[in-house]
Amino acid sequence: MLAGIAREIDAAVRKSPSRPAVRTKFQVVALLVREERARVQGDESLTAAKRTHELKRLDGVATSLARIAARDTSLLTLLGEDARVSGAARTYRATVLRAAGVEVPDDVVEEVEPEPVVERTAPHRVVPRSAVSRRMANPFLAPNFEAAAERQAARPRRLAGWELLEPLFRSFEVAGTGEVACMPLPDGSIASAPPGRQLMHHQAQVVHAAARGHRTFLLADEPGLGKTAQALLAAQAGGAFPLLVVAPNVVKTNWAHEARLWVPHRRVTVIHGDGDGSGDGDQVDAFADVIIVNYEILDRHVDWLGEHGFRGMVVDEAHFIKNRSSQRSRNVLTLSERIRERTAKPLLVALTGTPLINSVEDFRAIWQFLGWIDEKLPVGGLMTALEETGLSPGEPGFYAAARRAVVDMGIVRRRKVEVVADFPARRVADLPVEIDGALGRSIRASEKALARRMVEHYRSALAHRSGDVVEGVDLALARRVAASELKDSTSKAQGENIFTMVRRLGQAKAGLAADYTAQLARNVGKVVFFAKHVDVMDEAERVFADRGIGYVSIRGDQTARARAHAVKAFTEDDDVQVVVCSLMAAGVGLNLQVASNLVLAELPWTDAEQTQAIDRVHRIGQDEPVTAWRVIAAQTIDAKIAELIDAKSGLAARALDGADIDDEVSSTDVQLEALVALLVDALGGAAS
Repeated sequence: MLAGIAREIDAAVRKSPSRPAVRTKFQVVALLVREERARVQGDESLTAAKRTHELKRLDGVATSLARIAARDTSLLTLLGEDARVSGAARTYRATVLRAAGVEVPDDVVEEVEPEPVVERTAPHRVVPRSAVSRRMANPFLAPNFEAAAERQAARPRRLAGWELLEPLFRSFEVAGTGEVACMPLPDGSIASAPPGRQLMHHQAQVVHAAARGHRTFLLADEPGLGKTAQALLAAQAGGAFPLLVVAPNVVKTNWAHEARLWVPHRRVTVIHGDGDGSGDGDQVDAFADVIIVNYEILDRHVDWLGEHGFRGMVVDEAHFIKNRSSQRSRNVLTLSERIRERTAKPLLVALTGTPLINSVEDFRAIWQFLGWIDEKLPVGGLMTALEETGLSPGEPGFYAAARRAVVDMGIVRRRKVEVVADFPARRVADLPVEIDGALGRSIRASEKALARRMVEHYRSALAHRSGDVVEGVDLALARRVAASELKDSTSKAQGENIFTMVRRLGQAKAGLAADYTAQLARNVGKVVFFAKHVDVMDEAERVFADRGIGYVSIRGDQTARARAHAVKAFTEDDDVQVVVCSLMAAGVGLNLQVASNLVLAELPWTDAEQTQAIDRVHRIGQDEPVTAWRVIAAQTIDAKIAELIDAKSGLAARALDGADIDDEVSSTDVQLEALVALLVDALGGAAS
């Protein structure tokens, strides 16, 4: 019996992350194996041969559990000496023992361990000065009772007394075969984008749905399909400003960048730290239309954000709140509840690339954020839709009808291959990140020091020049100064220069890039991670190990056999989700098309190197569109290097088309132009 349950657990863990019920089964089976082993060893009525046989069978079950825990290492915490055995686990243990013919005392069955009392320190809460100013500028917010009235009207009538949440979750397991988890969407032809931007058809459909009055979306498109733009333009179409965006720290800056592109006439602010301008944080603009905050600091801002009067809220990487008992989940749910109390029909959008069909119970908190359910029951429009089916959980057809009702509430799931007519076969998507803390300050100080050094050389050369004076910045002289600096950087091993700065930027981005890669791996499967420096690769592998992400490496110091083994593991082993590649060692000669997403943690010096890396994935036989995610340190020389690589790619393209190009595109070009740009910016003038 224990072996059979272990097989069930193994099958469940292979399909998706471990659900609470699966974790309970794992803990109970492990505990029963321990108890049975102790019983067998102490049973003097058994012969030596019989005892050995029984222990061997128990060892087989234990080995199965060990393999399961290797796939999901979080299960190991259930086996510690201090691991809590919940009431559900005690009840399930009794069920297993009864099924095995073992009499279980009533006091064991009914024993429920009380929740532990945890001493909590008072959270650090803040109210930025601009939030106080905004409240004083607009102290009167009219009450709105429409949301409460809607909830009252949707109370269960025919379905009163039925347990409905579990059947709703189960409906996605038993009634989802072959059915698309996507609500009916209108034509997107009327949706518009700001000047200079263009919406793809699948994006425009969601924007049009918001314009027609739909207000809750679980937007689960694959990464790379433009969920950020869809959410921002849906807010625009639905009049959902001010809009609160809660996102992981690694994409917080990218949200601000995208907001300025897609809703350029709206003010955007990002909350850093306490939001008061102290430390590394900028002062938050509480009068902004889009306010962006990351999960890690949401706790200290939850009070004033809850009173701010938002008309919309977006939660990015919404699977982060699947654990409803976590602090960040409670904060998100508290904010969404306050928004629904104050605003009639707010726009609520949950973004996640995780397929809905996996671990449906993990979406309980997301459905609660969207206002589809509360702790006990479906509410609002979902309850109304279930009542209108005319079915109850005990009748045939309920699960299919329930699944359709949930999907129609606003689930949108498209894959790249399904929108391939809209989607380019290969694209490069930039992911700006902020380098905070002492390391960020140090990198920016080094950039300023390098710029000052070049400014001194420039002004010294200018002072000794005879002849006509050039207005603004003399670009020819700036190039000579930058070329001299580049020559010194190449010949000198010591001192701060463009190469050491770029390396430090790579080190600073390593953890952020690896964290984003881990998110991609959980959302879409296999991912290729590229870096230039060994220490960046080492840091990324440490992050993957901590996150329980299976990985292999391809490095320059490997033997051909070791490299072939790593490639085979990545392409054939489902447990290996990431391959960590050296740009130099893995940029050519490898076929990694089992993945369609890659992350460039460090920028190469040329477009050719970047293209070579992308071509490890985008090659003949690839049947999905490929997305290369470039991680770029915002407000540093990293951003200028990315611009120059893109500009040089245009030169390369024209050269391939047969045009006459005087300059050969090389890494030196990018290095030199990056130094020129740094010098011109420091001089604060226009180039002549």
